[in-house]
Amino acid sequence: MTRAFSTCDLCDVFPDRVRLVEPRLRSFGGHETFHGPVHTIVTFEDNSRVREAVSAPGEGRVLVVDGGGSLRRALLGGDLAKTAARNDWAGVVVNGAVRDAGELEVEPLGVLALALIAMKTEKRGRGVIGEPALLPGALARPGDHLYADRDGVMLADSALHEL
Repeated sequence: MTRAFSTCDLCDVFPDRVRLVEPRLRSFGGHETFHGPVHTIVTFEDNSRVREAVSAPGEGRVLVVDGGGSLRRALLGGDLAKTAARNDWAGVVVNGAVRDAGELEVEPLGVLALALIAMKTEKRGRGVIGEPALLPGALARPGDHLYADRDGVMLADSALHEL
């Protein structure tokens, strides 16, 4: 069983070990509180690699998608959120837009993004897996640990809640 955490408490105890994400991401998923090791994708208006990632076992990880902050096309929707939840992803954090708000909020999955947009992406097979991904004000690297709750989102080089 995973021990509970609070981003506020982690900031208090480990102020020099956390990197805070600017408070521009909104929660759209069924879980507001989630954490896990980071898996990254860098892409722009193409969710081909996102589909590939969430179709594989998540093993409690958090998928961080650097969509370049684009709000023109959704990088995650209800179908992919359902797949991610079924495959044991703890959450998906998108520096960009998502869609299908009603479907996202019922999935047992953390979903954070900048905004909602109805337009889907074009599938061109583009995107890079495993590169550092930019979130508002912070860089997420593969192997980092991401924590999210109602008070904020933060990254650490390793899991802090187990210390």
